[in-house]
Amino acid sequence: MEESVVSANKNILGGTPCFTGTRVPVASLFDHLEGGYTIDYFLSQFPSVKRDQVIALLKV
Repeated sequence: MEESVVSANKNILGGTPCFTGTRVPVASLFDHLEGGYTIDYFLSQFPSVKRDQVIALLKV
């Protein structure tokens, strides 16, 4: 079974949906994209997030 890209844990950022294995909110990706930043820029700012995670999320 494939691991989920997004997880929510009430003990991590109050349950805010984050990229699995990180403390990076999924909303941060969309904020960056809406602000005109590239995926590469986002990944440079949040190195704990993997490109595969971003691509998988955007395919949903």
